[in-house]
Amino acid sequence: MSKRFTAVTTKEDKWYVAHCIGLGVVSQGRTIEEAQRNLKEAADLYIESFGTEDLPEGSGEVVLYPLEVGVGA
Repeated sequence: MSKRFTAVTTKEDKWYVAHCIGLGVVSQGRTIEEAQRNLKEAADLYIESFGTEDLPEGSGEVVLYPLEVGVGA
């Protein structure tokens, strides 16, 4: 059985940081592929440790958009 979650990868300095939103699991890597592989491993370990009983439902539609906020005056 498998379950689908939403993940986001961002670049921070020289590292890519991958975050599984539904599980709250984060990992990193020097490439996008490495960060995603590491995140999958971290998510697998999370589920192995905490079980599948209380897993959140998979998310529906995901919308990503740029958000501009004012800083300072």
